Amino acid sequence: MIENKERRGLSGARNSGVALSTGEVVAFIDEDAAADNAWVENLLSSYQYPQVIGVGGEVRPEWTVPPPGWFPEEFHWVVGCSYKGLPEVKAPVRNPIGCNMSFRRQALISAGGFRNGVGRIGTLPVGCEETELTIRLRQQNPNSVYLYQPRAVVMHKVPEWRLKWRYFIQRCYSEGISKALVTHYVGSTDGLSSERRYVIYTLPKGIFSGLLEAITRRRLSGFKRAAAIIVGLMITTTGYLAGMFKRLRSKYLSAWVRQKATSHARES
Repeated sequence: MIENKERRGLSGARNSGVALSTGEVVAFIDEDAAADNAWVENLLSSYQYPQVIGVGGEVRPEWTVPPPGWFPEEFHWVVGCSYKGLPEVKAPVRNPIGCNMSFRRQALISAGGFRNGVGRIGTLPVGCEETELTIRLRQQNPNSVYLYQPRAVVMHKVPEWRLKWRYFIQRCYSEGISKALVTHYVGSTDGLSSERRYVIYTLPKGIFSGLLEAITRRRLSGFKRAAAIIVGLMITTTGYLAGMFKRLRSKYLSAWVRQKATSHARES
């Protein structure tokens, strides 16, 4: 246990840990997660390639209660776990899941670490600090690669309260706000690249699968999952638009204040 020497929040806490680390690779895991026995070995094995700046692994849910029938695998990211749509074999990805990730320490130091102001602060379920960092690292070094290694497994405990509709909606909305903040820093081309594929390919497949199950097997849970995917996408999009509007309003308000200040100075 160490003291957070930086700004309050998850990003500052992680940067404090990086500052005290001494190894060539720094790995991150959540306090409510447990790593597989071969976790470190499977993460480190891919660092033999110099272009690899980081390696992340699979995050499997450790359910404290059985998940409800409406909860879609495509939205397991809501509870901090790997979701349907991620690669099933080792492959390059845009960014890792924060519960199971590692980076070359020198790359983290050179980039300035996790950006303060992005990520969780207190209990507000925002995030994406690892997304912003990984995109920034790759923008600084376009030849670099971040790998997803599903053999590096972490079990993430999922409490019952995270399986409620209220949390699902809150988390989706917060994810949208977080993505708006990420695109502010890294641009929408890189900031939404994975989301475009997810929305165009992964989610329609999930909706079709759920409806097909509801029709052919007469299971209401299939219809509920399809509906949850649609609702989750709508809420996340709403959060993103709200985040973008907030930043635009702040930008134009600041410009208006500067203009007024300049005009007042000239008149004086």
